[in-house]
This record gives sequence, C-alpha cells and structure tokens, in this order.
Amino acid sequence: MVAAMARLRAAGVPDPARDARVLLAHAAKVDAARVTLIAPEDIAPEIAERYDNLVALRAVRVPVSQLIGAREFYGRAFEISRDVLDPRPETETLIEVALSEPFARILDLGTGSGCILVTLLAERPEAEGVGVDLSEAACLHASANAARHAVADRATVLKSDWFEAVEGRYDLIVSNPPYLTAEEMLQVQPELRDHEPRLALTDEHDGLSAYRVIAAQAQGYLNARGRVLVETGWQQGAAVAAIFEAQGWGEVAILPDLGGQDRVVSAAKPG
Repeated sequence: MVAAMARLRAAGVPDPARDARVLLAHAAKVDAARVTLIAPEDIAPEIAERYDNLVALRAVRVPVSQLIGAREFYGRAFEISRDVLDPRPETETLIEVALSEPFARILDLGTGSGCILVTLLAERPEAEGVGVDLSEAACLHASANAARHAVADRATVLKSDWFEAVEGRYDLIVSNPPYLTAEEMLQVQPELRDHEPRLALTDEHDGLSAYRVIAAQAQGYLNARGRVLVETGWQQGAAVAAIFEAQGWGEVAILPDLGGQDRVVSAAKPG
C-alpha cells in the first residue's frame, strides 16, 4: 500500500492514503477498517493485480466512487458510474433543510443518481415522489438506487427536460442543478472535468440557467404553501435568491452548509 500511496501522491491525488486504503479494501473485498490488518504477504496475486489496476486508474484521476461503483450519502450507499454526478457531502445540507418541515409528495429535478429523492423517501416512509432527468442513463441509476433502498414502490423516475414530462402538484420541489459557469469548468479538478457528466455540472454559460427555469415554472407544480429548495454554488446564493424574488416567490432565504458557505436557497409559494 505504501507504493500505491506514493504513486497516487505523485499523480496529484488529494488524499492518497485514504484512496489507497479504500481501493485495497475493494480489491480484497473486505471492510476498509480491516485494511491495516492485511500484511503484504497475505495479499493473493489476484488481489494484487486488481489493486494495481485500480491504483493505475485512480492515478489518471478516475474518481474512487466510480472505481468501486458506489458512494456513501446520508448514511446510505448509492450506485454510481460516470453517467451520474458523484453525490457530495454538501448536498446533505439540502436533505437536512427538506426534512425540517413536513411533506407528502416531492419532485426532484435533475435527479441523477437519485440520492436526494431516495434519501428523502427513505427518511419519510409515508411520502412519495417523482424524479426527472434529461439523461436516460441517470434515470436508470435513480431507479436502481430506489430499488436498492426499498423505496421503488413510492418513487417514479421519468426522462424529462426539467418540467416537460411533469404532472400534478407537490409539497416540495428539490434540485441540485448544473451550476458551474463555463469559466469555472476550465479550473475544476480532473475528476470532474474528465469523468463526470458535463451536463450535470454546467449550463455552459453563467451557471444560473436552471434556476431561472425553476423559479419561472415551479409555482405551477406546487400545492398551497409548497416550497422549493435548490442547491447552489458557494458564491451564488445572492444571485439565485434574486432570481426567485424577481419571480414573486415568498420567504426567500439563503442557507449555509456546515462549512458556513452559502449552499441552499429556499423559497415558498406565495399565498
């Protein structure tokens, strides 16, 4: 594992020790906590070969979640591939805000892996919801994760360009839309730039396009006293809030993540 750590460090991987440990655990099919108990002489040739292949891929900055096929989010493992955005810890802020008030029916716009929709349904067993995504591959992932976490009977996943295929009304609309600007995409890490779906990362413009669509149309899909929650980039809170205010939304608020940075904009359907 020492050699693997050195190889990853030389490749510029941010946390080479953690990644080397997780990849060895995956190659050996053991819990990561047990990796330190594996002596080099105990590693079978087939495990060593799998490990070397994984380290080589990580060295060219393929994300760990894609190499092991899963990512932890809000205490659950979600199936991940290069077809969907890798769930981030910051998005758990949106989950916490959503769970702070009751809801029975939710709509997740740009559902991706389904991590937001599935988590909210798993946390609220009485709720049901719809997730939509423009990517058919993402829809398949979301459906698989709904089945994986036993909420498939309460989750409907549809291919849709935002509200295009959406019907009915909801208590809560949530979204983690593409919010990186075209300029920011030139500076992101290789893990994002080369291995995650660009469609889920940027609007190829100012990073605010999706918020304009949601702010303009979401009121027509909300029940009375319904609300919308959108994740934002850490510098976008004020701009996104202004978009919702311009569309006549009420109770517009900017909420921080655990690091104190702007992360979620909340807005209520005006009475």
